[in-house]
Amino acid sequence: MRVAIIGTGYVGLVSGACFADFGHTVTCVDKDAAKIEKLKNGIMPIFEPGLESLVAKNVKEERLFFTTEAREAIQDADAVFIAVGTPSRRGDGHADLSYVYGAAEEIAQLMDGFTVVVTKSTVPVGTGDEVEEIIRKTRPDADFAVVSNPEFLREGAAIKDFKIPDRVVVGTDDERARDVMRELYRPLFLNETPILFTSRRTSELIKYAANAFLAVKITFINEMADLCEKVGANVQEVSRGIGLDGRIGAKFLNAGPGYGGSCFPKDTLALTKTANDYGSPVRIVDTVIEVNADRKKAMADKVIAAMGGSVTGKTIGVLGLAFKQNTDDMRDAPSLDILPALQAAGARVVAYDPEAMKEAAHLLKDIEFVDSPYKAVDGADAMVIITEWDQFRALDLNRLKTAMKGNVVVDLRNIYHPDDLAKHGFAYTSIGRPAV
Repeated sequence: MRVAIIGTGYVGLVSGACFADFGHTVTCVDKDAAKIEKLKNGIMPIFEPGLESLVAKNVKEERLFFTTEAREAIQDADAVFIAVGTPSRRGDGHADLSYVYGAAEEIAQLMDGFTVVVTKSTVPVGTGDEVEEIIRKTRPDADFAVVSNPEFLREGAAIKDFKIPDRVVVGTDDERARDVMRELYRPLFLNETPILFTSRRTSELIKYAANAFLAVKITFINEMADLCEKVGANVQEVSRGIGLDGRIGAKFLNAGPGYGGSCFPKDTLALTKTANDYGSPVRIVDTVIEVNADRKKAMADKVIAAMGGSVTGKTIGVLGLAFKQNTDDMRDAPSLDILPALQAAGARVVAYDPEAMKEAAHLLKDIEFVDSPYKAVDGADAMVIITEWDQFRALDLNRLKTAMKGNVVVDLRNIYHPDDLAKHGFAYTSIGRPAV
């Protein structure tokens, strides 16, 4: 099939590359000429494991194309995916749908013949209705169907999530559109992937409900971690003990400094705004948003406490800046709260991240960035682990001890065992486990 993707951000680029790898002919459209030129030259705008090689392969095999000219891509397409950004709107937290609506107008003007217009962007309930109305007003004669097809991609594992998903959700009551969507996802039938056909509004809500529920799980175990520290319990064992219950499940029960990224913060906020607009507040999600924001701020206090109550004049080596491993995404990363607070308390911060330092440099001021974890802790009074990159999991502890001036280690991801750090003479603080 012929597919057009409007937007070459995280979702659009990954989806386009994966659809092309399924054998479809895909054209990704973006108004940013510089970004399109880089993509044509094999330069990725984001870091995602495996994406660069997947794009290169499908460009070479002439299944994946990039352009700033939407006309030909949309006119020839069986399906046009809207994959533009929907950031939180300043002032009220609602999702900003201006890019979605702008894409709908452009599609309406250019499409030719029956076209399935697919909303891949994360949008509030009822957005599909608005997109349909925009297209009908722009082109009363148009033959089309608007479909909701939310993405469930984890940054750092997006290609696997697209190709081997837990499920595919398609929201439409149009049988012709269903046939097109079945054909697009036909390669997944071999893996017996559940494909759930629903109404459009149900599909839109599924996406928000899924992200909100995962945010609830993360926030719940973080609060359990705080309780564990008070009562002398171990949150990792608590997580395992409850995660073995099939009704709960083990995923997203790792205690840490709070969630961040491009999805959970804005999607939980948008869900609560939508719920309030409809007079049906989701109070548990309201609380999750508040608790998560407080948690990220509290992590700096945890570091300061581990250093005896003061960091004035101290040097802190920080490992990890991105909101999670295997991504360069700094959106709502805990480091954006933790590092400025440590600086405000008088600390000097030296930081290393394998992928996120370029983006972090635009967001964090007066941070010294270095090119290895050992350089980050050279002469440091303390080491703080914020992001759980694999390369931080097996550091040479003897080398760390020699490099550091002090012996304080604050592990906000629980990637080390307390006894191992104690044997090497470190004063070790983690999340939800007794300090050593």
